[in-house]
Amino acid sequence: MDINPNAQFPIYIGIDGGGSKCKATLVDNQGHVLGSGISGPANPFHSQELTITSIIDSAEKALLDANLSNMKLEHLIAGIGLAGVNLPSVFQQMSQWQHPFAQMHLTTDLLIACLGAHQGSEGAIIITGTGSCGYSYVNGKELMLGGHGFPHGDKGSGAWFGLQAVEKVLLSLDGLALNSLMNRALLKQLACETTLDIVEAVAKQPASFYGKLASIVFSAAEQNDKLALSIIKEGADYISHLARRLHQENPPRMSLIGGLNSTLIQYLDEDVAQRLSPPLGEPEIGAALYAKQQSNVQAA
Repeated sequence: MDINPNAQFPIYIGIDGGGSKCKATLVDNQGHVLGSGISGPANPFHSQELTITSIIDSAEKALLDANLSNMKLEHLIAGIGLAGVNLPSVFQQMSQWQHPFAQMHLTTDLLIACLGAHQGSEGAIIITGTGSCGYSYVNGKELMLGGHGFPHGDKGSGAWFGLQAVEKVLLSLDGLALNSLMNRALLKQLACETTLDIVEAVAKQPASFYGKLASIVFSAAEQNDKLALSIIKEGADYISHLARRLHQENPPRMSLIGGLNSTLIQYLDEDVAQRLSPPLGEPEIGAALYAKQQSNVQAA
């Protein structure tokens, strides 16, 4: 990638770290994107050491992508949004990291996703990816709904849909629920022949595993499979309820983001779908905007 010759300093780096990957994007003072890099997981709740490794690796890859390999991390102002730092103990641990950046502004992955979706302005988001969560930032006040983790939370998420597929298919194969197109699809995807094979294949699997099974539900629903449609209705009803609660905060904009957003939106209640606006940017851009905002506050 050729660096913009008119790039304006200082240069900010926005970092979005989650359970599956960490993405870093370099942005100059005028908002021009200079380069990006992707590394491994970065959820400090699970591993602070791996999180730090992924942050540094993604940042160095972003510099390389921007043809700025001679620039050091100590020249960058970093905005870092991480999963897990909504827990005070995890936030404190990461705040104590002797980071290599000129400045580090740490916050949650939810705030940077919201800032990215609304170009740095206040608003609300509903995340429907591997997990699910509702979040609003209005008049400086944060509200978080859900996001309690899988399998005890994250209803309406990819992992939840995948888990429901497994549960309903097991019932169906036992003759205790409607026959479903999901039966054959799940057996094929897991390379299984019996219910016991399925149980063995899914035992102790993480949310990301179940998230990959969500497409089975939506594919069957497209063929009017009643069992699949019942699962989608339950999940979509929850997301619609979440959206109505967020709307009570009077956000200027509300966006549905995450891997399921384009698939799930057609199943949401009409009044909810009409309130949604397309996200304007990615979370890592939101992290860069957060870094710029906080840096300006410190300089004032």
